[in-house]
Amino acid sequence: MNRRSFVKNLAVACGAARLGAATVGASTAPVRQADVSAARIPRWRGFNLQGRFAMPGKPSPGRAFDEFDFATMAEWGFDFARLPLNYWNWGDRNDWSVIREDPLKEIDRAVDLGRQYGIHVNICFHRCPGYCINGRELEQADLFTGTAAQRQRAQDATIFHWKAFARRYKGIPNRQVSFDLVNEPPKMRSYEGYLEERYVEIVKAVVAAIREVDPNRLIFADGINIGQAPVMGIADLGLVQSTRGYLPKAVSHYTASWVPKDEFESFDTPVWPMKDDQGQLWDKARLRREYIDTYQPLVRKGVQVHVGEWGVLNKTPHAAALAWMEDSLSLWKEAGWGFALWNLRGQFGVLDSGREDVAYEDYKGHKLDRRMLDLLRAN
Repeated sequence: MNRRSFVKNLAVACGAARLGAATVGASTAPVRQADVSAARIPRWRGFNLQGRFAMPGKPSPGRAFDEFDFATMAEWGFDFARLPLNYWNWGDRNDWSVIREDPLKEIDRAVDLGRQYGIHVNICFHRCPGYCINGRELEQADLFTGTAAQRQRAQDATIFHWKAFARRYKGIPNRQVSFDLVNEPPKMRSYEGYLEERYVEIVKAVVAAIREVDPNRLIFADGINIGQAPVMGIADLGLVQSTRGYLPKAVSHYTASWVPKDEFESFDTPVWPMKDDQGQLWDKARLRREYIDTYQPLVRKGVQVHVGEWGVLNKTPHAAALAWMEDSLSLWKEAGWGFALWNLRGQFGVLDSGREDVAYEDYKGHKLDRRMLDLLRAN
């Protein structure tokens, strides 16, 4: 990607920003109440809304994001929608200087739907130039483990895209929009501390670039090790850290083909509480150690924590799923952490999950898991 292409497309991005301000900002009425900052966020609770932006190249009718989802979340009392986005939708994996306007209008629409229904929209790069937790080898250069030149090229491209978003949504209050920089940095083995060092470099560079454009934008950064561990090296940047609620994988991802086998504690049919293949007990006390205690050094520094993804795949028996979810939710409620279930509709969700052991209730033409919904609403 040469400098001429970057400058040319930067002008396109600036034009997109002005258009975004006209389409999104103009519809956002001035708000008198104080805005949100990373020093104290609401206990936002909600869902990830994948739309068609997490998995591009799969045509389907209608808009990328459905008003039904926002209306339903608001009706049930939820107020947070995380959008896991893939830059391939508005960009080009072979030319990182490309930013196309029409796909960004779909994100504008999601932001505006959030405003209409009182739902905070967290814009996440699930795939950024040079990295994705799934299929990272599909990128032309690796953001974390490429050569020095490749890492820098991917970092520059990630900054380029994030600055375009910063321009586009500048002026929209943090109560309505936040950014989540890089979804689930790589899993680290004991000897791979350099991955955390590299992640800190990336976060510092991207945050600085966003704040050049929009100094007050609320920014989330995922934990290291697939989002599961706190990152102390960015604790002083004024960010929210986004964690995960997927432990043990033997319960949350039972039969999931995309999870490496060495991440499963057991392959037995899940129950809760459970013993793993080493005879170690997993129960609420263990979840407290894994989820809450792990993050206390960060919390003591005043950093806010939010559970950006969690849930149970539909192959886990429903009774075990609900028991595990109840323990997880009660711990996060006690800690004051909000959460976003991976699906509203789909295999991890409360609607149309395809579980074979649930007595579904009809809800506006969808199959509702009422027991799971009630559990979420109560916590």
